[in-house]
Amino acid sequence: MKEANAIVVGGASGIGWATCRRLHARGTQVIVADVNADAALLRAGELGNGAMGRHVDVRDEDSVERLFDEIASEFGDIGTVVDCAGLSVPGAITDLSLEGWRTTLDVCLTGAFLVVKHAGRRMVDGGSITLIASLNGRQPGTGMAAYCSAKAGVLMLTEVAALELAPRRIRVNSISPGLVDTPLVAGVSLVPGLTEDYLENTPLGRSGRPEEIAEVVAFLASDAAAWMTGANIDINGGAHTRRYPDLLAHLAAMSP
Repeated sequence: MKEANAIVVGGASGIGWATCRRLHARGTQVIVADVNADAALLRAGELGNGAMGRHVDVRDEDSVERLFDEIASEFGDIGTVVDCAGLSVPGAITDLSLEGWRTTLDVCLTGAFLVVKHAGRRMVDGGSITLIASLNGRQPGTGMAAYCSAKAGVLMLTEVAALELAPRRIRVNSISPGLVDTPLVAGVSLVPGLTEDYLENTPLGRSGRPEEIAEVVAFLASDAAAWMTGANIDINGGAHTRRYPDLLAHLAAMSP
C-alpha cells in the first residue's frame, strides 16, 4: 500500500511521541494530535517537514470527528491511526469517586471507541489502526479498577473492530505495554518500593522504553503485518506471566 498520512492521538509525549518519531523517520507524513495543542505544535516543529500538530480531545466526539475530517480533506489519505491517549485515576473501589471512574473510562475506553469510529469512517481501505492497551487489560491490580476495566475493554474493542473493518482490509490490533518510562507512570517512583516491586515481577528485570513500543507500532502499520488483525501484543518484559504489584499496600505503607 502506498504510504499515507498517519495520525497519532496522544502524540505529544511518551509512547505517542516515540511513535511519531518512528513513523516520521520512515517517510510517513505524521499528524501529532494531542489534547495539549501547544505541545502538539511544538512536537510537529521538532519533526520538521512532513509533520503537523493538531488539537484533539478524545472525550469529545465533535473534536475527534473534526480531526479526522480536517486531515482527510486537507491532506488526503489516512493510512495509519494510533491511539496512545491515556490516564489513570487510582483508588480502592470503595473510595473511588464516580468522577474518577468516568474520567479514566472516558479517556481510555470511550476515547479509543471514538478514534476507531471516526478512523473507520475516514481512512483508506487497507489501513492500520493500533490501540495502546495495557498489561492491566488482563492483569488486575488493587487500586486500579477503573484503569484495568478500561483497558480490558480496549482489548475486546480491538477484536470487534477487527471483525467489522476486515471487509475493507483495515487491520485493528492492540499493544499491551507494562511499566514504560513515560510521564503517565512518573508517579510510580514517588511511592517507596513500588518500582522495585514492578521490576521484581518483570522477568527481564527492567522497565521499557517508549521507543521499544514504537517499533512494534511501526511493524503493525507496515506491510509485514498485512495478515495480522484482532491481535494483542504483550511487550512488557514478561510481566504478564507474574503478578501485579499491590498498589494499595504500598500506599498504605506511606501513611504515618
